Amino acid sequence: MACVAVTWARPESTYTDKWDNINVDEILESNRLLKGYVDCLLGKGRCTPDGKALKETLPDALEHECVKCTGKQKSGADKVIRHLVNKRPDLWKELAVRYDPDNIYQARYKDKIDAVKGSA
Repeated sequence: MACVAVTWARPESTYTDKWDNINVDEILESNRLLKGYVDCLLGKGRCTPDGKALKETLPDALEHECVKCTGKQKSGADKVIRHLVNKRPDLWKELAVRYDPDNIYQARYKDKIDAVKGSA
């Protein structure tokens, strides 16, 4: 559901790599930081510049299977998905309701989601 550090699109074929070196583990290990990002994505709280960029880019990344994501962004997204599915299913569900109300992406990515379950 989340491509952490994915940002607005450049005219080239990938999203900007400006935030590729964000410490995804630090965000996932901090309830405060994680909640800040999730609240931003859900429109419940203020967004940092990178949170705002993620919020703007996430729908495109979901729709197009992250084809414009850099390798680091794809790796970060996998890590975030694994964490949310296994350790924070409450947040995963909230994000799914917001970004996938018709279960289009849940169905499209079912195999990938099922593959990360239990592999936190």
